[in-house]
Amino acid sequence: MAIDDKTRTELEAAVFRRLVEHLRSRTDVQNIDLMNLAGFCRNCLSNWMKEEADANSVAISKDESREAIYGMPYEIWKATYQGTASPEQLAAMKKAHSGH
Repeated sequence: MAIDDKTRTELEAAVFRRLVEHLRSRTDVQNIDLMNLAGFCRNCLSNWMKEEADANSVAISKDESREAIYGMPYEIWKATYQGTASPEQLAAMKKAHSGH
C-alpha cells in the first residue's frame, strides 16, 4: 500500500469508527456469538481501548471505554439487549476458547 502513515492512520480510525457503529446497530448480535465466531467482542474492543489509553497515559476508565464502544453505559446496554447464553453457546465458547 503506497500511502503515508498519517493517511493510513486516518483510514484505520475511520474503519474502526464504522465497525463500532455497525456493532452498535446490531444489538441482535450477542457478544458470545461474536466471541464464538470471531474470537473478540464489544468488551474486547473496550478493553483494548482502555489498554491503549493506559499505554499512552490517557486517563479513561473501564466504564468510559465501554461506553465509547457500546454508545451508552454498559449496564444499560446489558439490561436492554443482552440475552441469556444458551447451553450450546456456552459449550461452543468453552470449546473455542479453552486456551484463551
